[in-house]
Amino acid sequence: MPIIDILGVPHAYELTSPSSTTSNPTLIFIHGWLLSRRYWQPLISELSRDYPCLTYDLRGFGDSQPSTDSSSQVSYTLEAYAKDLIILLEKLNIKRGWLIGHSLGGSIALWGADLCPEKIQGVLCLNAGGGIYLKEEFERFRLAGQQLVKYRPPWLASVPLIDILFSRIMVASPIERKWGKQRVIDLVRADSQAALGSLLESTTEAQVHLLPRIVSRLRQPVYFFSGDKDTVMEPQYVRYLASFHELFQYQGQNVIELANCGHLSMVEQPELLTEKMLKVLITYEI
Repeated sequence: MPIIDILGVPHAYELTSPSSTTSNPTLIFIHGWLLSRRYWQPLISELSRDYPCLTYDLRGFGDSQPSTDSSSQVSYTLEAYAKDLIILLEKLNIKRGWLIGHSLGGSIALWGADLCPEKIQGVLCLNAGGGIYLKEEFERFRLAGQQLVKYRPPWLASVPLIDILFSRIMVASPIERKWGKQRVIDLVRADSQAALGSLLESTTEAQVHLLPRIVSRLRQPVYFFSGDKDTVMEPQYVRYLASFHELFQYQGQNVIELANCGHLSMVEQPELLTEKMLKVLITYEI
């Protein structure tokens, strides 16, 4: 597992090369809150045939764990995570790519495209949307997230059949138990400051209202993939954020709905998602 230092925090990443010579841009995958880079494997197994693929763990998640000294000195805003991404691309000498972000990772991807337009050719947001601040709903969401992080026991992963429970949460149909197990592992392992910081910083009224402004000024193509049964980021909120991009003017063509899909599209519907992603990517090939 390669490790690269970003602002004093070791970041785990994986960079694959396509089996044939290609000039295609690198696909850069950004995972969501309390997850890790591992969930991208179903997509990468198909996409890596023709595209270089980069996955990495966000600071404080998965294998990118800050030290005790550094954890209190870093920021966990969307902008800070986007700047980490830009440094990673510079260190790996990636000149051009598409950002593919899930949930929180989608918001980071939008920030990254805004901060580094010379490298980012386009953005694919999975189960990501928003832009509307509903005070009571956000307060409940933040409180639930805080309690989840605060009271997660370190022995949770050893509870019998816990993987079955986590394979049924936030999805339209049960996913493979290995993904339920991975979700438990990532929940327990997430750094508390990173988990709480990223949750609280990304859900302030100011940050929520800033996302549509960022989308509106992006000149790169931006597409939003929505699960029709996603109860975490409901389709109407995905469409709302997508509507601020110029592509939405053409009959909302930048919104792609996935049937029978909840909030974890990359492991719920990997074949369908890969097919639809490739259609977008091929459209912009030079």
